[in-house]
Amino acid sequence: MGLRRPGIGQGLTVIIAGFLPILAIVSLFPAVPSIIDHFAAEPTAAWKVPAMVSAPGLTIAIFALFAGILVDRFGRRKLLLAATLLFGVFGTAPFFLNDLNAIYASRLLLGIAEAAILTTMNTLIGDYWDEKGRRNWLTLQGLAGPFLASGVILASGFLTGLRWNGIFLIYLIAFPTFLAAAKFLYEPTSDATARKMLGIGAEPARSPFPAASVAIIGAVTLFASALYYVFIINGGMAFREVGIQSSQELSKLTFIPSLFVMVGSAIFWATGRARPVVQLGIFLSLIGGGLAMIGLAPDWRWMVAGLVVQQTGAGMAVPTLIAWAQTKLPFEHRGRGMGVWTACFFFGQFSSPFLVSLFRVQTGAMQGAFLIMGAAGVVGAVAAFLLAVTRHGGDNPAQPAVA
Repeated sequence: MGLRRPGIGQGLTVIIAGFLPILAIVSLFPAVPSIIDHFAAEPTAAWKVPAMVSAPGLTIAIFALFAGILVDRFGRRKLLLAATLLFGVFGTAPFFLNDLNAIYASRLLLGIAEAAILTTMNTLIGDYWDEKGRRNWLTLQGLAGPFLASGVILASGFLTGLRWNGIFLIYLIAFPTFLAAAKFLYEPTSDATARKMLGIGAEPARSPFPAASVAIIGAVTLFASALYYVFIINGGMAFREVGIQSSQELSKLTFIPSLFVMVGSAIFWATGRARPVVQLGIFLSLIGGGLAMIGLAPDWRWMVAGLVVQQTGAGMAVPTLIAWAQTKLPFEHRGRGMGVWTACFFFGQFSSPFLVSLFRVQTGAMQGAFLIMGAAGVVGAVAAFLLAVTRHGGDNPAQPAVA
């Protein structure tokens, strides 16, 4: 077992398993209006259903800080197999439930499984491959993700058309993924790489923890994540305001725009020589501008155009935020700092529907909420560009800045 070398089977399994947590948020977007309709008799459904979509983000935010301990204690393969099974059980549970609170609880439990999957997969990537191999498989994962997400969106529209909670059957994919993981994934002989990544047995830090930088990282990540999830969670309700009522029609209209996530990834790659804060400004400009266009759209055509811009920004989101954050973290504090990043990113997922619901009530329309969130993103972009102009040394990894 110790002489095994990872190959295509391990790589493809890592890509598929790593995509499972994305299902928790992407799959439900076209189904939100239908679920709200089903629970129309409950006065809290208008905000509780979108909150249910993002509920796994809360438990990921909480457990991401401790998932590394579980990986080290129980091993990579065992934890991944257990988490994948639980993902399938908790993911499909709402198909058999008809109580909104029970569904919400199952979504919170789903987040625990997701936190374990995310942590385990990131650790295995470091265990299995050297730097070149990791880069190759992560690049392939980034290219495959948009196609998988677009396919999920199409399938979710079909399943929702069959039954109001039919969408939750899509989580059955966890079970063949479990079989693939059981066949191809193996426990690494040495965990030196993972222990180094988790900071276990490392030398004592020679510099103080950069609390100010980490606080800025957390605040910006929380803000950007809240913007990132605005459309994912509430896009279906925005399209209803321009006359798109059917989940199947919504899936068809959003299929092509969703592929522009790859354009955002290409922009991130093309601007690789720019300072990370500049990339941050470009990302916020695109996602904020796209949300604002959706908020101002007079019909579905303009809304689709806004979605193209928003999805382009979404494609830059995660790599841009990670690249920017890592420039502010010295090596000996990078693990804890990125733990804060992960927690804030997923807490942004959890908090986004509450912000949108608040603005929707204030403006009287979902598009009004989109406009406010989009405007906030544009303001953030302006701040990032101004910072890039005024602080030329702010991205020196050796001397982390707070902005």
